[in-house]
Amino acid sequence: MHPILRNILAVILGWIAGSVVNMSLVQLGNKLFPIEGVDPNNMQALAEVMPTLDAQHFIFPFLAHALGTFIGAMVAGFIAFNHKMKFALAIGVLFLLGGIAVNYMLPGPTWFAVADIAIAYIPMAWLGGKIAINKSKQNAV
Repeated sequence: MHPILRNILAVILGWIAGSVVNMSLVQLGNKLFPIEGVDPNNMQALAEVMPTLDAQHFIFPFLAHALGTFIGAMVAGFIAFNHKMKFALAIGVLFLLGGIAVNYMLPGPTWFAVADIAIAYIPMAWLGGKIAINKSKQNAV
């Protein structure tokens, strides 16, 4: 496969894999810690109730963002032909932009927004990229 096509595929598949992990964890969190009387698919209702939620309601959103970014970056790093870390970090930036948008649309507590933006995206993408690079080097030997 041509290197450019492989790198494009790395971003697409990394984004898809990360999104699947993200949404799966969000749905699991909604089952384990349901918000009484609120449809989790109704953004307006969620936005209204966010300030009243306990910390337990933010565990799975944080895990979804962090692990979705981590897995997506790792997948992109594994698939990318070259510049593996750049493609892993590109996934982190894509997820960061989505995270900023979600934190704007569903304003939660400040501590969550700061932790989410500071930890769940770029650091997790870097970690996913490092693992992909290390595993790729091991497989090449």
